[in-house]
Amino acid sequence: MLGGLGSLFYVGLLLINAMAILNEERFLARIGWTSQAAQTSQQSSFHQPYDPYSAVGGIPQQDVGVKTKLVNLIGAVRTLMRVPLIFINVGVIIYELLLGGR
Repeated sequence: MLGGLGSLFYVGLLLINAMAILNEERFLARIGWTSQAAQTSQQSSFHQPYDPYSAVGGIPQQDVGVKTKLVNLIGAVRTLMRVPLIFINVGVIIYELLLGGR
């Protein structure tokens, strides 16, 4: 059971590391996944007037695409997880060196 959870932890850590090292200017701009492109696509969409009965809890709903959500997720991971990832990666490296991992 721990082997499966450990593998799942490694996969999650590798995916978060992959998102953290993506450079917006070099890689993401080539495929049109910049935060500026996401903001302009939100601004250019048609906005209907505020209707207090159309939203849950009085907060108006916005039609946000998957691409915009992914760009925001990558930006959040790069901003918020930078320092914790350093410590987590150092801990995993020390664990692998001392205990041999598997």
